[in-house]
Amino acid sequence: MEVTLDTIRDIKIYQSTTGYRFSVDSLLLSDFVSLRKVGSIADLGAGGGIIGFLLARKYPGAEITLFELQESLLALAEKNVVLNKLENSVSVEKCDIRTLCHSDRFAGSFDLVVSNPPFRRPESGRTNREEEKAIARHEIKLNLCELVEASASLLRSKGRFCFIHHPDRLTEIMDSLRKSSLEPKRIRFVHSSLASRAKMVMIEAVRIGNPGLKIDKPFCIYNMDGNYTDEMSTLYKNP
Repeated sequence: MEVTLDTIRDIKIYQSTTGYRFSVDSLLLSDFVSLRKVGSIADLGAGGGIIGFLLARKYPGAEITLFELQESLLALAEKNVVLNKLENSVSVEKCDIRTLCHSDRFAGSFDLVVSNPPFRRPESGRTNREEEKAIARHEIKLNLCELVEASASLLRSKGRFCFIHHPDRLTEIMDSLRKSSLEPKRIRFVHSSLASRAKMVMIEAVRIGNPGLKIDKPFCIYNMDGNYTDEMSTLYKNP
């Protein structure tokens, strides 16, 4: 596998030159997580591990488990853990996420579950010829309901599930969450600019939480002049 060595903040990460590569979604999601303290974190569909690494910096005392199915991404994640000297706080698990809700091994073990999942249904849009990218972007190996069920099974009571998804599936997302006893508590829409429609939505849900939903102010990536907003620029700076 041909790889590049990339740097974001103080994190170094190996990525495939032709396969799946992380995007701004990972930075947005790690920033969206707002718990004051967290002891254990699961990253479902972790890829090369970028979200887990960002959260390891944000919560230095947390134990983080990266769950990934694809062998190529698993190998990169393991290499990246060592590269960033996170062996004491980050572990990597090969796992078909669909099986987690049928296993007792990790049941109720986590304070926080995060995911940047495949957004698109298999029949929606063009499926990438590169299998690694296709599985990461389309619901080939994991659909929305399976992701939500797995997340619910991993969380302790009052644990949080934070993820990023497509706003055109918001109604479906809300239905799936509540069917798995995950109460939507906070939403933030992501826009290219204030003049554009939302392109992504970030959601925080609580396991067996009380009703009550907060809508955060929109996150805008660009100003009207085409430059990054101050908030977006901050995401690329070391904390």
